[in-house]
Amino acid sequence: MLPPIDEKLLAERAPGYSVTPEGGMICVLIPNLPMPDGYTVASADLLLRLSAGYPDVPPDMWWFSPAIRRVDGHIIAATEHQESYLGRVWQRWSRHLNPGQWRSGIDSLESYLALVHSELRAGARARAA
Repeated sequence: MLPPIDEKLLAERAPGYSVTPEGGMICVLIPNLPMPDGYTVASADLLLRLSAGYPDVPPDMWWFSPAIRRVDGHIIAATEHQESYLGRVWQRWSRHLNPGQWRSGIDSLESYLALVHSELRAGARARAA
């Protein structure tokens, strides 16, 4: 269901990952993703829900279980919603790519995961308005 480049990346960097179809989406579960300092948990499961048109259609948003919270109690912007997928409750991180930011044929899960990590680092530092 995923391009070979993504399968290779996940096999190397996300031991125990799974890919499951659900509701017309491709669900990629990455277990025990380490969190940067500043969160109440050391790791959480990451869920990516990819359109059937991926990789030509860019990913949109991601989800964590358990929910990620800052140790100082400040809310991380656009993470307040909970959704159910794969029989679990997930915290939605509502993040969207700008038009043209996703380059079909160039970008992959590697570049998208770099964005996830960047947002995690930013979320640990920034205060919500």
